[in-house]
Amino acid sequence: CEARGMRFAPTSFRPAFGRVLSVVVVVMAVAGLASFVVTGDWLGLVRYGWALALLGAGALAVFWFPRLDIAEHEVTVRNVFSTVHVPWPAIERVDTKWALTLHTAEGTVTAWASPAPTRYASASASRRDASLSGDQQGFASWPGDLPTTESGAAAYVIRQHWEDLRADGLLASGAEPGSVRRDTHWATIAVLGGLLVASVLGVLL
Repeated sequence: CEARGMRFAPTSFRPAFGRVLSVVVVVMAVAGLASFVVTGDWLGLVRYGWALALLGAGALAVFWFPRLDIAEHEVTVRNVFSTVHVPWPAIERVDTKWALTLHTAEGTVTAWASPAPTRYASASASRRDASLSGDQQGFASWPGDLPTTESGAAAYVIRQHWEDLRADGLLASGAEPGSVRRDTHWATIAVLGGLLVASVLGVLL
């Protein structure tokens, strides 16, 4: 156990571009709300302020909070509306065709925080990058496997640790039924849903 801990360090992945974009959108939303206050347009604030708040909250939910945490005991995928905890024995295959996707006996888990690269990024990848993303234990190789991409870097770490655990015989027994746990983000759903309803009512009334 100690040896495994020495060759594996917990890692987190969060899309840098998404975080920058969320900050820009939130700043724009706050500036819009402030403009209503400065000009004394209280009716406009009541009618359209909810839509600006929805824009800012939506940007945070979609681009700021999603993340992928790779730990010694499990992979945690935080998406917009839920967080999924996937223990290592439950992972059967790792795919990166559209985004980092973990295939388990209980279904697939896609990581919003690790999207596959754009067509331009794939075309500009070097041959060395492609060789580093080579097939491991039957895992399919896609442009999203390139280690210089967000999905590829995460897939590389997961596959390497998965291989270490498999070599140590720690995956032989497989995962227990129900081991993949999903936590729904009810607060996020309630906030976004409430702001959406308020935005629609503000425009219609």
